[in-house]
Amino acid sequence: MAINGTFSLVVEFRVKGVQADAFAAAVCANANASLAGEPGCRLFDVCRDPNDASHFLLYEVYDDEAAFTAHLESAHFKAFDAQVSAWVIGKLPEAWVRLRVQGMSTS
Repeated sequence: MAINGTFSLVVEFRVKGVQADAFAAAVCANANASLAGEPGCRLFDVCRDPNDASHFLLYEVYDDEAAFTAHLESAHFKAFDAQVSAWVIGKLPEAWVRLRVQGMSTS
């Protein structure tokens, strides 16, 4: 899928307000585990809406679609998904191709 670039994913989450802080901790732990333990995970940003604490945006970059598939199959992702599934009221994932730009960092 990646054309002279890397496989990227943008995921928007809306979670139950009472679970927003717990979700923040869980998603950050998942991001840290992905960066530390998945050789194909190059970037995993977690953002929170400053005006709505229950609204999150993830930006993930992988070497290729196979690396993303490995992420989905990892134990830490499966544990995260099971932990937060009841808290999520909306999830919108979108796949992208991150193009190579001259002078761009490889991470």
